[in-house]
Amino acid sequence: MARMSDQPARWSQATVYPDMWANPDDDPRNSEGAGPEGELATLQGYLADYRMTLRMKCEGLDAEQLARRSVPPSTMSLLGLVRHLVEVERDWRNWISDTDPVPKLYGRRDADFDGAVGEQAEVDAAFAALALEQAATDAALAAHPDLGERLQKDGIAVRELMVHRIEEYARHCGHADLLRECVDGRVGQ
Repeated sequence: MARMSDQPARWSQATVYPDMWANPDDDPRNSEGAGPEGELATLQGYLADYRMTLRMKCEGLDAEQLARRSVPPSTMSLLGLVRHLVEVERDWRNWISDTDPVPKLYGRRDADFDGAVGEQAEVDAAFAALALEQAATDAALAAHPDLGERLQKDGIAVRELMVHRIEEYARHCGHADLLRECVDGRVGQ
């Protein structure tokens, strides 16, 4: 069992609000002025912010830290979350397209987490795959700008897909908060 002295000290880069990840003026997710116009732009903005949050939670860590498991027996790690979201983005395209399903990139169930190893090549590949899959899913959805349009055999609305994507990233950003704190004690929004 870990002793309190074995745990990293909690800290934040923020100097204005000690419970924030970064000072408001330094946070790239903050913007001045009016928010986006319309429902689609609002949903896209929230998705972009959560995607950026996940990347921010991973910044400044080496490959071993990104692959570090949280609490045994869990296989969850920051790198595992990135790989998992690669698979999630691929799967969403299966809901959009009427072509054959896109196969899993990492293989069997939970391989996205189980195969997350602390090697820089694996980290680079995971972030490149995430950017590629996000762009592909964004492009597939861009062909359906009507949020009420129902897609493919299950008839899921574009709106539902957008909200589900936001929910998925938001939930995993919560995991990333705790994982990052376990790695080096950094806390914040």
